[in-house]
Amino acid sequence: MKLSEISKLIGAEFSGEDKEISAMNTLVDASDSELSFIANSKYLKDVTNSHAAAIIVDEKSAHLVPSNSTALVVEHPYWEMARLSKEFAPEIEDKEAAEPEIGEGSFVAANAYIAKGAKIGSNCQIMPGVYVGSYVTVGDNTILYPNVVVYRDCHIGNNCIIHASTVIGSDGFGFASNRLGQHQKIYHNGNAVVEDDVEIGACTTIDRAVFGTTRIKKGARLDNLIQLAHNCEIGEGSVVAAQTGFAGSSIVGRNNVFGAQSGVAGHLSIAPFNTFAARSGVTKSIEESGKTFAGFPFMEHKLWLKIQAKLARLIK
Repeated sequence: MKLSEISKLIGAEFSGEDKEISAMNTLVDASDSELSFIANSKYLKDVTNSHAAAIIVDEKSAHLVPSNSTALVVEHPYWEMARLSKEFAPEIEDKEAAEPEIGEGSFVAANAYIAKGAKIGSNCQIMPGVYVGSYVTVGDNTILYPNVVVYRDCHIGNNCIIHASTVIGSDGFGFASNRLGQHQKIYHNGNAVVEDDVEIGACTTIDRAVFGTTRIKKGARLDNLIQLAHNCEIGEGSVVAAQTGFAGSSIVGRNNVFGAQSGVAGHLSIAPFNTFAARSGVTKSIEESGKTFAGFPFMEHKLWLKIQAKLARLIK
């Protein structure tokens, strides 16, 4: 879309070069053909160094927009970003793409559906009821059990096992709200990537990124019934037990272990090689490695045990 078209859609004044905008992206990652926005003060530091062609801002932040970008000034940037996300969302399936490619030695069940533009590697097993969307790639020696769904543009590596009814690449739980209590969907135009040698249990959901990629790194093991929200990253070799949930943009370092029903709040980072007991609630970032945590809010496991012992004595 042209910048002039975008400005009309969101009710922003526009002057200057009428550039063609190819996509939306974060302030940090946006190129000089992409549109970005600022709706949270914690990201103000990223505005001045952004390469975005244009940035949606409110009036009080407009002065931070660098000279190489166009400021599109609106009252509610987050709401307008949500509205524009639909304009840049691709078609659910590309009917004009090339016929799917199936590698040598792969088995695809008769009632599995492989969309145009998809590529299946060699020696894969694609079981009944599987859906593989447009431009999905599946590596060699990978198994997709019955009713696995992989949305368009997502990627699965080599030697992976994805168990029944898992969904990879669904939209995250993202919307903007206004003062009237109305909600505007944020279309998630990124993707999800599962790297090599990953096993994912049944009925797990891996949401695609708003922009960029949700990523499960090499060698990770995810149990059944896990929720991984948009833009999360699970580190190499990490192990996650059933019913654990990760809120958006959680970044987990390598070889972390999460017990069942753990939870991680959004926009946190966790250092490598930590262990979280069942039902741990991670509420802030962790910079140390080699620790064991428990409880909600989480604390070191030894301290949690002492507290439980004292509570037990109090009620005797």
